[in-house]
Amino acid sequence: GIWLESGRTLDYYMLRNGDILEYKKKQRPQKIKMLDGAVKTIMVDDSKTVGELLVTICSRIGITNYEEYSLIQETAEEKKEEGTGTLKKDRTLLRDERKMEKLKAKLHTDDELNWLDHSRTFREQGVDENETLLLRRKFFYSDQNVDSRDPVQLNLLYVQARDDILNGSHPVSFDKACEFGGIQAQIQFGPHIEHKHKPGFLDLKEFLPKEYIKQRGAEKKLFQEHKNCGEMSEIEAKVKYVKLARSLRTYGVSFFLVKEKMKSKNKLVPRLLGITKESVMRVDEKTKDVVQEWPLTSVRRWAASPKSFTLDFGEYQESYYSVQTTEGEQISQLIAGYIDIILKKKQSKDRFGLEGDEESTMLEESVSPKKSTILQQQFNRVGRVEHGSVALPGIIRSGSIGGPDTFNMGSMPSAQQQITSGQMHRGHMPPLSLAQQALMGTINSSMKAVQQAQADLGHVDHLPPLGHDLASRVWVQNKVDESKHEIHSQVDAITAGTASVVNLTAGDPADTNYTAVGCAITTISSNLTEMSKGVKLLAALMEDDVGGGNDLMKAARTLTDAVSDLLKAVEPASGQPRQTVLTAAGSIGQASGDLLRQIGENETDERFQDILMNLAKAVANAAAMLVLKAKNVAQVAEDTVLQNRVIAAATQCALSTSQLVACTKVVSPTISSPVCQKQLIEAGKLVDRSVESCVQACLSATEDGELLKQVSSAASVVSQALEDLLQHVCQYTSRGEPIGRYDQATDTIMTVTESIFTSMGDAGEMVRQARVLAQATSDLVNAMRSDAEAEVDVDNSKKLLAAAKLLADATARMVEAAKGAAAYPENEDQQQKLREAAEGLRVATNAAAQNAIKKKLINRLENAA
Repeated sequence: GIWLESGRTLDYYMLRNGDILEYKKKQRPQKIKMLDGAVKTIMVDDSKTVGELLVTICSRIGITNYEEYSLIQETAEEKKEEGTGTLKKDRTLLRDERKMEKLKAKLHTDDELNWLDHSRTFREQGVDENETLLLRRKFFYSDQNVDSRDPVQLNLLYVQARDDILNGSHPVSFDKACEFGGIQAQIQFGPHIEHKHKPGFLDLKEFLPKEYIKQRGAEKKLFQEHKNCGEMSEIEAKVKYVKLARSLRTYGVSFFLVKEKMKSKNKLVPRLLGITKESVMRVDEKTKDVVQEWPLTSVRRWAASPKSFTLDFGEYQESYYSVQTTEGEQISQLIAGYIDIILKKKQSKDRFGLEGDEESTMLEESVSPKKSTILQQQFNRVGRVEHGSVALPGIIRSGSIGGPDTFNMGSMPSAQQQITSGQMHRGHMPPLSLAQQALMGTINSSMKAVQQAQADLGHVDHLPPLGHDLASRVWVQNKVDESKHEIHSQVDAITAGTASVVNLTAGDPADTNYTAVGCAITTISSNLTEMSKGVKLLAALMEDDVGGGNDLMKAARTLTDAVSDLLKAVEPASGQPRQTVLTAAGSIGQASGDLLRQIGENETDERFQDILMNLAKAVANAAAMLVLKAKNVAQVAEDTVLQNRVIAAATQCALSTSQLVACTKVVSPTISSPVCQKQLIEAGKLVDRSVESCVQACLSATEDGELLKQVSSAASVVSQALEDLLQHVCQYTSRGEPIGRYDQATDTIMTVTESIFTSMGDAGEMVRQARVLAQATSDLVNAMRSDAEAEVDVDNSKKLLAAAKLLADATARMVEAAKGAAAYPENEDQQQKLREAAEGLRVATNAAAQNAIKKKLINRLENAA
């Protein structure tokens, strides 16, 4: 069957009276099996072709070059008996044909693999919903670039190479087989242990091709190769294994067992036809030595029939090369696939495109929960070059075309001297580092966004009359609910970003990760901008409530002012004391709670928040006692250096607990968000480390047993108080675990954003990862939207749509940043913007997935009840 397109008439599909149509969901779960045995369930659109679905499937798994992979339908035994290979199984086959069948099984040729056609859908190819498909690399084109930086593809390459070596697809010598086996042992068991790894330990059939299993001394030699690997890590061993496999003459070759005509004889003999990214080759079926080879670029035409396959090499060879095979269509698809990949890479290289053509712009359709991002390139017309001389006459010209300007003449006033006396509060201010300068730029742009939000929140908009009929009232109610959910998600992101700023700026300025601080600030400002728009709309819709709209606007302005204070406090050149930052952060937490209460979205129990704050204060009180005990140690310390070290450690301990209280105040209104929980836990870890440093400093400063006992006891009280706080947080953490495909999607997004962070300096790689990230977030948005449509509870449905919109907006910002990095690959500022946008997307993913996760948990509880 085929899916009907919504824009076509029934007559287009030649449907008549009496024909039966099936009404089904397009989205369906599909089990995908990896070569290492892992099975992943991925939601796919059943109406899309296999080629289109591979983009989704590979991005979920973490594979970027999806065009080189394909799916295999693992045929059932009964189907195999009906005939699925190069030469059909039948009892009436001639003897030589039966020999061909046995030879094909022995050689493990590709024609025994049932590859799915990329141009057709699952339904058109008879793939059942309960069937598990095997994902495997079909085209070996860019695999040379796979290394430890891409652990997903590295593992798949390793497993595929290992299986092909063990089953004989890649013939290897005994020495080579033992070398491969030794590296495999390193991967599976780690470094060689003499008393453990000795003959009898291994099942050799899992490490050596079958022809070498019974060879004398095989296991001993294998363990010697294992020992040679030393302390090599699993990833490093896989890199070495794959690198060694690439050196094999049969690596990357897809083999088909065919029959070709002998010269000057009317007789057909077996031959292996090999296809690679570079050539077509005739290969000896016994030794796998290359008999003849033609460059792939010399292929002019090819033709496949049910029982033969013919190649035309044009002027490269006088006659056609024709073979007998029933897999002509599969060979044809393989050659066409390689040529398509080569042409795509060549076009990309010729016109640069995303790789750095500064004359190329990007067109983008709007990103929303209802539509995924569509990117396309537009190549601008280059203007005419004007020729001229730089040796112009000696007159002063302006930048305009209007000719020379007129200038006024005058004289400079005489020099004057003035002495100012007073107290100098600050001496020489050291110059800002490049990272600090970049942060200043981020803060300045964020401050402009905050000021714009403050201006927007100055007055309530007045909507045109909406009517009082049922339909109008329903629309207003739906819009109110949707706006509330969006604002809640944005406040989650703002508080999480604020807590992140508090944690990241805790230590020595020289050790501060200013890039991460900039990412957090960008997250705050971008979400504040969107929140102000939502608040204005909601206030206008709440106008009928007495004072409701004005109170909401006032709460939003308070939050905006608090964000402005935080940005001023964290400026590298401001010199503000640490307490100013903590106070500003606490104000954001309080204002966030007030805003959520105004819209009725304060989901967290106020009693829970009160307990949380009391537990945080208990940590601070316990830490104050520890600081007091540490000062007693400092007073008796004889060494001035050790004394100062104790004082510094005690001060840091007090500061970290103050920071914990501030962080708790920030995130308590939105503690149900996993990203807020994470920031609070991070603040707790900082306290734990500072307590440990304080204790260690005291131990170094004195040997007085009584004082040290008091310090140790006080430290234990702090640790217990901290444990109580984190246990309280865990009550929400256990409820916030991602479920099912949201878990897979968020994992993919987190992994790819991490790749973007580690690729700083390589604009091409960052943009490539950004493409994968855009696809992954688009898939997550679509999945959430699909769940929203299927959701019976209207409130839950709106929450899902609002969360999806938040994620889609963050994706749009990331795509915009990717375009900048692509257009100016050498510009570090553009790369920095892309990194910040990716960090914002991480936060948005956590916040957006929350509503979907909660809905899933509620359904689980209902089913359990």
